[in-house]
Amino acid sequence: MMDTTFREASADPRTTAVPLAHLSLELGHLYMDDFAAGPARLREQFARVRPWADAARLACSAPPGRRPRISTCFLVDDYFTRFSSPAEVVPQIIEQAAESGLVIDYLARESACAEAGQVRPAQLVEARLVQSPPPGSNGSRPPATESGWLSNGERSPADGLAEAMMPTAGWQPPREIEARRHSVFLDVELWDEQPGRRTWSCPFLAAVWQLLRLGLLRDQGQEVLRPVARADAFPGSWDELPPLLRLNPGAAPFAAYRTVSVLASRFLPIEHAVKVILDQWSPEEAVLGQLAERARQEGVSLPEDVRERVGYVFHGPS
Repeated sequence: MMDTTFREASADPRTTAVPLAHLSLELGHLYMDDFAAGPARLREQFARVRPWADAARLACSAPPGRRPRISTCFLVDDYFTRFSSPAEVVPQIIEQAAESGLVIDYLARESACAEAGQVRPAQLVEARLVQSPPPGSNGSRPPATESGWLSNGERSPADGLAEAMMPTAGWQPPREIEARRHSVFLDVELWDEQPGRRTWSCPFLAAVWQLLRLGLLRDQGQEVLRPVARADAFPGSWDELPPLLRLNPGAAPFAAYRTVSVLASRFLPIEHAVKVILDQWSPEEAVLGQLAERARQEGVSLPEDVRERVGYVFHGPS
């Protein structure tokens, strides 16, 4: 007699492994004002990026006897503003990057950090926010998932009505939780809402972007963004362009153990906010363990702290 045991599928979740490069190297972002300035602006930006991208490649380490797997990526803002079309924009990006000796392996739409087909990456990240309570907090301030604000410390107390005959507490400065003698306090807006619509903030989408590049996001155990090979022609609408496009057929994997972003210095405040968000985001243990085991098998040094896997080069005007 055959003994059959029935189990719920959800009782045995499987975490899909994603291919990994050693380094995901971001070559920049494109916003409407950059595109409106014409091809010369793009050419100038890539020319500034090239030496720092070369330095990041040289600094990327791999196990002895192995060549580092490095993939490059570029992000286009189609979330906050819609401009032109992929048919016009993408060839310009590829061409101007090539003028500076750069190859873009993957091109992503910023809107994919909010919505990619049936998956909502931003919601996946929001669901795993674990706000760090500042010392002495009494829980009177709503959590970040309700207020839409996340800080790296204790905010200045709001002036309130004191009880009769009781002195007011007076002004107190905000305090960073991990301050080194002096505080660098930051309060990050994660989203704003209008009737029927939530708009995610640029820092929050940038944090999602980093987690996607680190291969740390899953939707019920499944890969969130899967690269799609480029077609012969690019579409006339951003909605018709895949969320993540593989421009180079021979590229190393999109996700990587570490990331480096070469960005203009104007992005520094946003990326500071990204670090605050990542500090209060809890990864799935199965995914974290999976990456740690693969790194061990490959002989790759991988920091336990997700924030330490994210690196930057900020360049100013020439």
